[in-house]
Amino acid sequence: MIAAGLPISGGPACMVQCMRLPGTRYQEQGWEQVRKLLGHASLVAFRQCDLALLLDPARLPEMLDWYTDALAHALRNAAGSLRGSAPANAYGDNVGDLALVLVYELQAQPAYFHTMAAAIAAEHAKLGPFWLQATGDALLRKKVNDMFATLRDKVDADNYVAATGQPCSPNRIYTYRMLDMAYAAIAQVFAGWPGTAPQVAAILGREPDGIPIEVRQMKSIASCRAAWVIRWSETLEAFGGAPGPLHTKSKRFASLRNSPEKIAAMLAEIGDYEELSANGDGADWRQDADDATAWLDDLARVSAQAEPGREADRILPQADEDEEDDVCTAPGYDELPAAAGALAALREEALAVRLAVYLKLLGPADDSYPDAWLDGESGELPTLGKLAQLGGMSVPTLRKRRNAAIERLTAAGGASWTGEQL
Repeated sequence: MIAAGLPISGGPACMVQCMRLPGTRYQEQGWEQVRKLLGHASLVAFRQCDLALLLDPARLPEMLDWYTDALAHALRNAAGSLRGSAPANAYGDNVGDLALVLVYELQAQPAYFHTMAAAIAAEHAKLGPFWLQATGDALLRKKVNDMFATLRDKVDADNYVAATGQPCSPNRIYTYRMLDMAYAAIAQVFAGWPGTAPQVAAILGREPDGIPIEVRQMKSIASCRAAWVIRWSETLEAFGGAPGPLHTKSKRFASLRNSPEKIAAMLAEIGDYEELSANGDGADWRQDADDATAWLDDLARVSAQAEPGREADRILPQADEDEEDDVCTAPGYDELPAAAGALAALREEALAVRLAVYLKLLGPADDSYPDAWLDGESGELPTLGKLAQLGGMSVPTLRKRRNAAIERLTAAGGASWTGEQL
């Protein structure tokens, strides 16, 4: 799990899989190829313009638009190359895809381009137009690499926040990567036992009698202890000639060496997601995928080889159109037109008559009654006397019109109605 950009001081790199975190895409082994592809494509683009334009801050927005267009064009041309089509991570992204996404991100976050332009201007102030010199390409490539290295951590940090809902910054991603590198270095030291016995003792903080049990127990980063990381960094200079990342003159990780609980939590988080995301990498899962692919290939082959039959490939006989008249309609279907007509006629009656019908058929209280129909005092439909007053007619007249409306509903088959229907 060697993290790109963080070399191990104490031995050759371990050829193991790089760090995975929720939402991240640029922390695995493919980043080195993405970085190289972006550097090469940038040099191709820079040869098409006058780089002196980058020295003018007023021209930077224009130069950013030009640079992203030229870089995207160069990356599309390289998409079919061995490097561009190479796998970049465990999620199926290839090198060309990830490089192109970073170009789009650069256009959305121009501050990184402005920082690179400022770095080029600083070099120009010291060396003049250095891009015209023999070493100019190497210096330009370094400026581009620095820009995209910081941008990729910003992109992964934002995607981590989106995936987990937890706060994250580019510096935190860098810290995850440092701890992942530290675990890889410790694993390499443990694997070198007994030749690395003195360094193993320094990491464990004790002199082991025989092969330490920890050497056999540490199978993943989740089982790596924070104290080991701190001791490894503290004693690395004695074994490798360079101070460990927690003990350099830089203050980037100075506070971390005094926070073993924070180190332990971050190691555990990397280990948990590593175990979760590694499920799809197992032999069983790959075998299932291979079996499914082979089955689909066989199905396509058999289907293509099948000879068309002389008769239609049918299981059931074709339906006879003459039998359509024998199909029964749904219960109550034939009554719907009449019922609809009755309801239409009822809606032509005055509101007082309609409410009198509801009062007779459904009673004074029903859940389907709207509040506007109800009496404010009783919470129910008004009495027949009140309805007559509201309608401006006598009670006998209202009763007569109500009964006539009920007869129309009954004749239409509407023996049971709700207030919602009526």
